[in-house]
Amino acid sequence: MKQKLVVIGAGMASGRVLEHLTDDAPEAFDITLFNAEPRGNYNRLMLSPVLSGEKTYQDIITHDDAWYAARGVTCRFGESVVSIDRKNKQVIGQNGAVAYDKLVIATGSAPFIIPVPGKDLPGVVTYRDLDDTDAMVAAAAGGGSAVVIGGGLLGLEAAAGLAMRGMKVTVLHLMGHLMERQLDEAAGYLLRRDLEGRGITIKTQAATKAILGEDRVEAVLLESGETLAADLVVMAVGIRPETRVATDAALEVARGVEVNAQMQTSDPDVYAVGECVELDGLLFGLVAPLYEQARVVANGLLGKPDVFVAKELATKLKVTGCDLFSAGDFAEGEGREDIVFRDPSRGIYKRLVIEGDRLIGAVMYGNTADGNWFFGLIKDGTEIDEMRDTLIFGPAFQGGDSLDPLSAVAALPPEAEICGCNGVCKGKIVEAIAGGATDLGAVRAQTKASGSCGTCTGLVEQLLQVTLGDDFQMPTAQPICGCTDLTHEDVRRLIKSQELKSQAAVWQELGWTTPNGCHVCRPALNFYLLADWPLEYLDDPQSRFVNERKHANIQKDGTFSVMPRMWGGMTTPDELRAIADAADKYKVPTVHVTGGQRIDLLGVKGEDLPAIWADLNRAGMVSGHAYSKGLRTVKTCVGTDHCRFATQDSTGLGIKLEKHLWGSWTPHKVKLGVSGCPRNCAEATCKDIGVVCVDSGYQIGVAGAAGMDLKETERLTEAKSEDEAIALITAFMQLYRENAKYLDRPYKWVAKVGLDWVKERVVDDLESRAALVDRFEISQSIYRKDPWAEHVQNRAQIYAPLADLTLEAAE
Repeated sequence: MKQKLVVIGAGMASGRVLEHLTDDAPEAFDITLFNAEPRGNYNRLMLSPVLSGEKTYQDIITHDDAWYAARGVTCRFGESVVSIDRKNKQVIGQNGAVAYDKLVIATGSAPFIIPVPGKDLPGVVTYRDLDDTDAMVAAAAGGGSAVVIGGGLLGLEAAAGLAMRGMKVTVLHLMGHLMERQLDEAAGYLLRRDLEGRGITIKTQAATKAILGEDRVEAVLLESGETLAADLVVMAVGIRPETRVATDAALEVARGVEVNAQMQTSDPDVYAVGECVELDGLLFGLVAPLYEQARVVANGLLGKPDVFVAKELATKLKVTGCDLFSAGDFAEGEGREDIVFRDPSRGIYKRLVIEGDRLIGAVMYGNTADGNWFFGLIKDGTEIDEMRDTLIFGPAFQGGDSLDPLSAVAALPPEAEICGCNGVCKGKIVEAIAGGATDLGAVRAQTKASGSCGTCTGLVEQLLQVTLGDDFQMPTAQPICGCTDLTHEDVRRLIKSQELKSQAAVWQELGWTTPNGCHVCRPALNFYLLADWPLEYLDDPQSRFVNERKHANIQKDGTFSVMPRMWGGMTTPDELRAIADAADKYKVPTVHVTGGQRIDLLGVKGEDLPAIWADLNRAGMVSGHAYSKGLRTVKTCVGTDHCRFATQDSTGLGIKLEKHLWGSWTPHKVKLGVSGCPRNCAEATCKDIGVVCVDSGYQIGVAGAAGMDLKETERLTEAKSEDEAIALITAFMQLYRENAKYLDRPYKWVAKVGLDWVKERVVDDLESRAALVDRFEISQSIYRKDPWAEHVQNRAQIYAPLADLTLEAAE
């Protein structure tokens, strides 16, 4: 027989309790849910975008009516609980009583109202729920002036939203700098500067004396005597646990409803969860511990032993587009030292607090990508002596090498926390991706990562990119990144039409909000400029992904994959000996024959890369560009030299194509196949470009796929000779280079522009074809080079003056 469970409050904490219960034991309870608001669970962290107009209420609903109905939850929304009758085990609502076997109190918190004259005037609102948000939206419709009392997170979000709605906003904060609990003075200054740059007036050390008005609010009077006109006053000065029903029920209450580690109140049949609870003198306001509590409550109700442990928390916040992070103890004190990094032009500030050989605190503003890593060092008490000199630069710089953010994500251990709100670690996300969650929405659905406050979304996307590698696809129909509202297509068009020939020109002329771009847009811009202006634009290696910068594929454990090129899949005994010798010399743990007819050396240490390249170069081998957005492989069958069914020299054509096209940068990886007959042993009909040899010549297909999507090539045309086939394929490659969105494979690009459009320019128009081939050759004359040999040569030139040292010793 089902037990009767009553839950008071339909917020985020109790919502997570219901998720656990209905997922793990859907038949265990007959559930009744009370909520004073006339609605169910929604993401209160996303009220700020609703206020600013960026989202609607429908966008932030967590559990809709259908969700509750599917799980058999009886909803009594818009009904307040009058009392709890513990003796008879009943919850008395405004519309009648409900019996319970178990009860969960999740009444949350109530906003603190400063006791000043005028606090009850119409036009004075708090900022806690959707009704408050709707009231502010309605007030902002008429324009006018707003005064926000409180310079904490909620107050600043309210101010930003009202400013975006067109109101003239002033923020009053009692302390000396904004968000003093989360930020030190320097970071608080940067936040203030950014907000003032958006037209918001900030007044610190400002105490409110009275709110003035007759029938409604008209002004705010400060203790200093200054009067500020106000059509709306928002109080956002803090919150207090909402304990009224628990107090009336004679449960033990201090500042909050007192609970034990199992989240039970003084009555073992009554649990409490969320902002209303107090455990060992601690109150909880961040969503991460609330979700932990929800798990413990659900397990307790199901008879599974579990305890809640209050953990040290990091605060990663996003206020009006400003990234903030703080963790640990960042107060000044004897025996402590600071490491500070400032980049005023970019608005970046980082401060680390060290005590002995431990990191004990961190404050970051403007760039918080490494926040989780620093938090891990604080939480684990990691000794930092050996990385003291480079600590401020984050995980990507440990060991003396500066890599992009993807390297740092790859280096994180599986237990590293990615989503603080939901307690989701890297390992859980990687497991979900391996199980088929190949985009942000799928990862969010399976793990809940990035599903609450959203500040970890960029980190989750980077983890998707690291885990999926070349199968990672940028979201479609989205701006190129957060630096601009322009799509990839817009940017490509404007680079050409406005003749923008540098990244700086793009940032300036197209109104980039971030002065120097970001790790998302820079690789795309670098490619677009390189493809469109090869004679004027100089490739920027720092704007490439870590694989292209390291000339090797980074693996999940931080080691690398090295893959030499084998032209058309052909090799020699000398090349094989060189590969075997390299595998032995550098203790390569895995040697793998790939589907592209090459040999992959997996598990190479980063510090061994230049030396292994040099050894392979000496054997006549060059980079296979297995890491690049460019030509990867040309797969061939053995052709007329050996096969009795072959109609043409497929091996020879494949080698010619690979030597002609190799080293070309493209929007995504490109793979070719050349089969000597329609039996198609080289699988040419599922490549980006495929050639099937027939008696009359060469059938050329394009836009195939054999990865996450499976798609047969579409027939481009038929060529009579090898030279004609090479020219057609070259023209197609260049057309793709000049027009496709970055990270779109050829099949996605062709689907957008249409094969007929491609044929017109590559097959039908001979002048267009010739021009495309010429432009490809110009680009190749500049950029076709072996990066392995170039890197080794550059290093040799650097170390040449050190006459007493060998290259190996100098390294």
